[in-house]
Amino acid sequence: MILEPSLPIEQVHATLVDKIGRYFSNCNKRQAVVGLSGGIDSAVVYALAVEALGVDNVRGILMPSEYSSIHSVSDSVELVNNVGGRYDIIPIEKIYAAFMREMNGYFSIGEWFVAQENLQARIRGTIVMTYANRYDALLLNTSNKSELFMGYGTLYGDLCGAMMVIADLYKLQVYELAQEINAERLIIPLHTISKEPSAELKPDQKDTDTLPPYGVLDPVLHALHEEGIPADEVIAGGADAQLVERIIRVKAGAAFKVAQLPPILTVGEHPIAPAEKCL
Repeated sequence: MILEPSLPIEQVHATLVDKIGRYFSNCNKRQAVVGLSGGIDSAVVYALAVEALGVDNVRGILMPSEYSSIHSVSDSVELVNNVGGRYDIIPIEKIYAAFMREMNGYFSIGEWFVAQENLQARIRGTIVMTYANRYDALLLNTSNKSELFMGYGTLYGDLCGAMMVIADLYKLQVYELAQEINAERLIIPLHTISKEPSAELKPDQKDTDTLPPYGVLDPVLHALHEEGIPADEVIAGGADAQLVERIIRVKAGAAFKVAQLPPILTVGEHPIAPAEKCL
């Protein structure tokens, strides 16, 4: 899957590195911070930032919780070590427990609420934004276009940052870019590329708990948005009608999030956000 016939993944790679560098120069900043989850999105953003700004100017912050897998930490550490970078580990379990203790009246024992997942994202957002504030750095957002279309992000949590690096790339394209980054030497760990995506915000969570597999979702998103094919024609072409209807409904419901996104680095002709948010 590609963005445009005239825009190969090598050019996407070069464009994003160039735009990161120019954005930092325009802002008179040198330092960047990236929250590292062990997943493909944060790994790709970190690798791009290192290439654009130099390894000494990019700090990775690992923020494991009680729901984080062992490999969420080990894959992040391997990524940073592959480029000779620096990282800090700031566990959020005690911070999350303190929030839940003070807000216990809002939750029922034995039940799970999406608000608990969003709270973890907002704790992490506070940590990386505080680091950026303390060290005069810019936080690089790691959300992709597939997630944004499906409202799969938390305002003031994983949607915060000074810029959105891969928000014009669908999830399948992020995987393609990861392979391109690894073309000459191993930077992004192979396990990061091969493992099943998960936000790790509750026990045994997988993206497919709430989203269709990206191999199913992304072609439909691409047809509707990039190609501008009407929904009825997408359905007639074989797409699941319930999925198409869900995408249209969720996109409308997530409009208030899109309106508050940080600036987006663009590589195609159809970014998710209004023009004034695109770089």
